[in-house]
Amino acid sequence: MKLICESGATKGDWRVIENGKQIARLLTPGTNVSTMEIETLRTIIMDAAKSLPEGPYSEVNFYTAGVLSKTVMENLKPVMEEAFPGAAIDIQTDLVAAARAACGHAPGIAVIMGTGSNSCQYDGEKIVKHVKSGGFILGDDGSASVIGKLFVCDLIKDLVPEEIAKPFSELFASDYPTIVDNVYHNPGSPSGYLGSMCPFILSHYDHPYIKNLVDGSLQALIDRSLRQYDIDKYPVGIIGGFGLALKDILEPLFKQNGIRIRAFIPTPIEELIHYHA
Repeated sequence: MKLICESGATKGDWRVIENGKQIARLLTPGTNVSTMEIETLRTIIMDAAKSLPEGPYSEVNFYTAGVLSKTVMENLKPVMEEAFPGAAIDIQTDLVAAARAACGHAPGIAVIMGTGSNSCQYDGEKIVKHVKSGGFILGDDGSASVIGKLFVCDLIKDLVPEEIAKPFSELFASDYPTIVDNVYHNPGSPSGYLGSMCPFILSHYDHPYIKNLVDGSLQALIDRSLRQYDIDKYPVGIIGGFGLALKDILEPLFKQNGIRIRAFIPTPIEELIHYHA
Protein backbone atom coordinates (compact mmCIF):
# COMPACT_ATOMS: atom_id res chain seq x y z
CA MET A 1 0.00 0.00 0.00
CA LYS A 2 1.00 3.58 -0.65
CA LEU A 3 -0.12 6.66 1.30
CA ILE A 4 -0.51 10.16 -0.12
CA CYS A 5 -1.35 13.24 1.92
CA GLU A 6 -1.96 16.66 0.37
CA SER A 7 -2.20 19.09 3.26
CA GLY A 8 -2.87 22.78 3.02
CA ALA A 9 -3.19 25.16 5.93
CA THR A 10 -6.89 24.32 6.35
CA LYS A 11 -7.21 20.58 5.86
CA GLY A 12 -5.20 17.46 5.12
CA ASP A 13 -6.51 14.95 2.58
CA TRP A 14 -5.02 11.47 3.09
CA ARG A 15 -5.50 8.71 0.48
CA VAL A 16 -4.45 5.06 0.64
CA ILE A 17 -3.86 3.40 -2.73
CA GLU A 18 -3.28 -0.24 -3.51
CA ASN A 19 -2.70 -1.70 -6.97
CA GLY A 20 -3.24 1.75 -8.42
CA LYS A 21 -6.67 2.26 -6.82
CA GLN A 22 -7.83 4.27 -3.82
CA ILE A 23 -9.02 2.06 -0.96
CA ALA A 24 -9.33 4.57 1.90
CA ARG A 25 -9.56 8.30 2.61
CA LEU A 26 -9.16 10.45 5.73
CA LEU A 27 -9.58 14.19 6.28
CA THR A 28 -7.62 15.85 9.10
CA PRO A 29 -6.74 19.40 10.18
CA GLY A 30 -4.26 21.00 7.81
CA THR A 31 -0.54 21.55 8.33
CA ASN A 32 1.78 24.46 7.67
CA VAL A 33 5.36 23.62 8.58
CA SER A 34 6.36 27.29 8.57
CA THR A 35 3.92 28.33 11.28
CA MET A 36 3.07 25.23 13.35
CA GLU A 37 5.02 23.88 16.30
CA ILE A 38 6.44 20.40 15.75
CA GLU A 39 4.29 18.96 18.55
CA THR A 40 1.14 20.21 16.82
CA LEU A 41 2.29 18.61 13.57
CA ARG A 42 3.15 15.41 15.44
CA THR A 43 -0.33 15.22 16.98
CA ILE A 44 -2.03 15.59 13.59
CA ILE A 45 0.22 12.98 11.94
CA MET A 46 0.01 10.43 14.77
CA ASP A 47 -3.78 10.80 14.98
CA ALA A 48 -3.98 10.22 11.23
CA ALA A 49 -1.83 7.09 11.48
CA LYS A 50 -4.19 5.65 14.10
CA SER A 51 -7.25 6.31 11.94
CA LEU A 52 -5.87 5.03 8.63
CA PRO A 53 -5.82 1.34 7.62
CA GLU A 54 -3.07 -0.58 9.36
CA GLY A 55 0.12 -0.87 7.29
CA PRO A 56 2.70 -1.69 6.37
CA TYR A 57 3.00 1.06 3.76
CA SER A 58 5.68 0.81 1.10
CA GLU A 59 5.85 4.61 0.80
CA VAL A 60 4.36 7.75 2.29
CA ASN A 61 4.19 10.88 0.14
CA PHE A 62 3.45 13.91 2.31
CA TYR A 63 2.81 17.29 0.69
CA THR A 64 2.47 20.23 3.07
CA ALA A 65 2.09 23.99 3.04
CA GLY A 66 5.06 26.01 4.25
CA VAL A 67 8.77 26.24 3.54
CA LEU A 68 10.61 22.96 3.99
CA SER A 69 13.95 24.10 5.40
CA LYS A 70 16.65 21.65 6.46
CA THR A 71 15.70 22.17 10.11
CA VAL A 72 12.01 21.51 9.43
CA MET A 73 12.87 18.31 7.55
CA GLU A 74 15.12 17.10 10.36
CA ASN A 75 12.26 17.60 12.83
CA LEU A 76 9.44 16.26 10.68
CA LYS A 77 10.93 13.15 9.08
CA PRO A 78 11.41 11.22 12.37
CA VAL A 79 7.75 11.88 13.20
CA MET A 80 6.68 10.40 9.86
CA GLU A 81 9.00 7.42 10.37
CA GLU A 82 7.50 6.82 13.83
CA ALA A 83 3.95 7.06 12.50
CA PHE A 84 4.58 4.83 9.46
CA PRO A 85 7.47 2.47 10.33
CA GLY A 86 9.28 0.85 7.42
CA ALA A 87 7.83 3.15 4.77
CA ALA A 88 9.93 5.20 2.37
CA ILE A 89 9.15 8.78 3.39
CA ASP A 90 9.00 11.62 0.84
CA ILE A 91 8.11 15.07 2.21
CA GLN A 92 7.49 17.86 -0.29
CA THR A 93 5.91 21.31 -0.44
CA ASP A 94 2.46 22.10 -1.80
CA LEU A 95 4.21 23.67 -4.81
CA VAL A 96 5.75 20.30 -5.72
CA ALA A 97 2.28 18.79 -5.32
CA ALA A 98 0.94 21.38 -7.76
CA ALA A 99 3.74 20.71 -10.26
CA ARG A 100 3.27 16.95 -10.17
CA ALA A 101 -0.51 17.29 -10.40
CA ALA A 102 -0.38 19.78 -13.27
CA CYS A 103 2.46 18.24 -15.28
CA GLY A 104 2.78 14.61 -14.21
CA HIS A 105 6.16 13.39 -15.50
CA ALA A 106 6.33 15.98 -18.30
CA PRO A 107 7.89 19.45 -18.23
CA GLY A 108 5.59 22.41 -17.76
CA ILE A 109 4.55 25.33 -15.60
CA ALA A 110 2.27 25.15 -12.57
CA VAL A 111 0.36 28.00 -10.97
CA ILE A 112 -1.47 27.76 -7.65
CA MET A 113 -4.44 30.13 -7.58
CA GLY A 114 -6.34 30.15 -4.32
CA THR A 115 -6.39 32.46 -1.31
CA GLY A 116 -2.73 32.95 -2.21
CA SER A 117 -0.82 32.34 -5.43
CA ASN A 118 2.44 30.62 -6.29
CA SER A 119 4.12 29.25 -9.39
CA CYS A 120 7.05 27.28 -10.74
CA GLN A 121 8.61 25.68 -13.81
CA TYR A 122 9.03 21.91 -13.65
CA ASP A 123 11.22 19.65 -15.79
CA GLY A 124 9.22 16.47 -15.24
CA GLU A 125 11.18 15.47 -12.14
CA LYS A 126 11.91 18.60 -10.13
CA ILE A 127 11.21 22.32 -9.88
CA VAL A 128 13.86 24.14 -11.91
CA LYS A 129 12.65 27.72 -11.42
CA HIS A 130 10.51 29.35 -8.76
CA VAL A 131 9.50 33.01 -8.67
CA LYS A 132 8.83 33.67 -4.99
CA SER A 133 5.19 34.40 -4.17
CA GLY A 134 5.79 36.95 -1.37
CA GLY A 135 2.47 36.36 0.36
CA PHE A 136 -0.54 38.66 0.17
CA ILE A 137 1.42 41.69 1.42
CA LEU A 138 4.47 41.41 -0.85
CA GLY A 139 3.06 39.46 -3.79
CA ASP A 140 0.40 36.81 -4.46
CA ASP A 141 -0.71 38.59 -7.63
CA GLY A 142 -3.96 37.20 -9.04
CA SER A 143 -4.96 35.54 -5.77
CA ALA A 144 -8.28 35.92 -3.96
CA SER A 145 -6.60 37.72 -1.05
CA VAL A 146 -4.87 40.28 -3.26
CA ILE A 147 -7.97 40.99 -5.35
CA GLY A 148 -9.83 41.48 -2.05
CA LYS A 149 -7.01 43.70 -0.78
CA LEU A 150 -7.08 45.91 -3.88
CA PHE A 151 -10.84 46.27 -3.55
CA VAL A 152 -10.65 47.23 0.14
CA CYS A 153 -7.82 49.69 -0.53
CA ASP A 154 -10.13 51.51 -2.91
CA LEU A 155 -13.14 51.15 -0.63
CA ILE A 156 -11.57 52.92 2.34
CA LYS A 157 -10.53 55.80 0.06
CA ASP A 158 -14.05 56.10 -1.44
CA LEU A 159 -12.81 55.05 -4.87
CA VAL A 160 -15.27 52.18 -5.35
CA PRO A 161 -18.30 53.26 -7.42
CA GLU A 162 -21.45 53.72 -5.35
CA GLU A 163 -23.35 51.03 -7.29
CA ILE A 164 -20.72 48.53 -6.10
CA ALA A 165 -19.95 49.94 -2.64
CA LYS A 166 -23.58 50.05 -1.52
CA PRO A 167 -24.47 46.37 -2.08
CA PHE A 168 -21.06 45.41 -0.63
CA SER A 169 -21.81 47.31 2.59
CA GLU A 170 -25.09 45.40 2.89
CA LEU A 171 -23.19 42.09 2.97
CA PHE A 172 -19.96 43.02 4.77
CA ALA A 173 -19.15 45.26 7.72
CA SER A 174 -17.38 47.93 5.71
CA ASP A 175 -16.69 50.71 8.20
CA TYR A 176 -13.05 51.75 8.42
CA PRO A 177 -12.31 50.51 12.00
CA THR A 178 -13.74 47.04 11.25
CA ILE A 179 -11.73 46.67 8.05
CA VAL A 180 -8.49 47.79 9.69
CA ASP A 181 -9.08 45.51 12.67
CA ASN A 182 -9.75 42.49 10.42
CA VAL A 183 -6.61 43.11 8.40
CA TYR A 184 -4.13 44.14 11.09
CA HIS A 185 -5.42 42.45 14.25
CA ASN A 186 -7.09 39.32 12.90
CA PRO A 187 -6.06 36.35 15.09
CA GLY A 188 -7.17 33.99 12.33
CA SER A 189 -6.32 34.73 8.71
CA PRO A 190 -6.19 38.27 7.31
CA SER A 191 -5.63 36.82 3.85
CA GLY A 192 -8.68 34.60 4.29
CA TYR A 193 -10.75 37.63 5.33
CA LEU A 194 -9.70 39.53 2.20
CA GLY A 195 -10.21 36.50 -0.01
CA SER A 196 -13.74 36.00 1.33
CA MET A 197 -14.79 39.12 -0.58
CA CYS A 198 -13.98 37.60 -3.97
CA PRO A 199 -17.33 35.87 -4.63
CA PHE A 200 -19.00 39.27 -4.31
CA ILE A 201 -16.31 40.96 -6.43
CA LEU A 202 -16.52 38.38 -9.22
CA SER A 203 -20.32 38.55 -9.23
CA HIS A 204 -19.92 42.16 -10.45
CA TYR A 205 -17.24 41.40 -13.05
CA ASP A 206 -19.38 42.96 -15.79
CA HIS A 207 -18.86 46.38 -14.17
CA PRO A 208 -15.89 48.22 -15.74
CA TYR A 209 -14.37 49.07 -12.35
CA ILE A 210 -14.35 45.44 -11.18
CA LYS A 211 -13.16 44.15 -14.57
CA ASN A 212 -10.20 46.53 -14.50
CA LEU A 213 -9.32 45.57 -10.92
CA VAL A 214 -9.49 41.79 -11.50
CA ASP A 215 -7.83 41.84 -14.91
CA GLY A 216 -5.10 44.11 -13.58
CA SER A 217 -4.19 41.71 -10.79
CA LEU A 218 -4.21 38.72 -13.15
CA GLN A 219 -2.06 40.63 -15.64
CA ALA A 220 0.38 41.35 -12.81
CA LEU A 221 0.62 37.59 -12.18
CA ILE A 222 1.49 37.11 -15.84
CA ASP A 223 3.94 40.00 -16.09
CA ARG A 224 5.67 39.66 -12.72
CA SER A 225 5.85 35.88 -12.45
CA LEU A 226 4.80 33.81 -15.45
CA ARG A 227 6.91 35.72 -17.97
CA GLN A 228 10.00 34.62 -16.05
CA TYR A 229 9.27 31.04 -17.16
CA ASP A 230 9.38 29.49 -20.66
CA ILE A 231 5.71 30.26 -21.36
CA ASP A 232 6.39 30.22 -25.10
CA LYS A 233 7.55 26.60 -24.79
CA TYR A 234 5.42 24.98 -22.08
CA PRO A 235 1.71 25.04 -21.18
CA VAL A 236 0.48 26.19 -17.78
CA GLY A 237 -1.52 24.04 -15.36
CA ILE A 238 -3.74 26.06 -13.04
CA ILE A 239 -4.30 24.56 -9.59
CA GLY A 240 -6.98 25.64 -7.13
CA GLY A 241 -10.67 26.29 -6.78
CA PHE A 242 -10.22 30.03 -7.23
CA GLY A 243 -8.38 29.45 -10.49
CA LEU A 244 -11.25 27.30 -11.71
CA ALA A 245 -13.73 30.03 -10.73
CA LEU A 246 -11.74 32.42 -12.94
CA LYS A 247 -11.72 30.04 -15.93
CA ASP A 248 -13.86 32.22 -18.22
CA ILE A 249 -11.68 35.24 -17.40
CA LEU A 250 -8.31 33.49 -17.53
CA GLU A 251 -8.76 31.68 -20.85
CA PRO A 252 -9.05 34.81 -23.04
CA LEU A 253 -6.51 36.74 -20.96
CA PHE A 254 -3.90 33.98 -21.19
CA LYS A 255 -4.56 33.56 -24.92
CA GLN A 256 -4.09 37.30 -25.40
CA ASN A 257 -0.70 36.96 -23.65
CA GLY A 258 0.35 33.95 -25.72
CA ILE A 259 0.03 31.45 -22.85
CA ARG A 260 -1.35 27.96 -23.39
CA ILE A 261 -3.37 26.38 -20.57
CA ARG A 262 -2.80 22.69 -19.96
CA ALA A 263 -5.69 22.19 -17.54
CA PHE A 264 -7.68 23.63 -14.65
CA ILE A 265 -7.29 21.38 -11.59
CA PRO A 266 -9.39 22.34 -8.55
CA THR A 267 -7.40 20.17 -6.13
CA PRO A 268 -4.10 18.30 -6.67
CA ILE A 269 -4.92 15.09 -4.81
CA GLU A 270 -6.71 13.19 -7.59
CA GLU A 271 -3.88 13.86 -10.02
CA LEU A 272 -1.33 12.91 -7.35
CA ILE A 273 -3.00 9.51 -7.06
CA HIS A 274 -2.41 8.99 -10.78
CA TYR A 275 1.14 10.28 -10.47
CA HIS A 276 2.09 7.85 -7.68
CA ALA A 277 0.07 4.92 -9.00
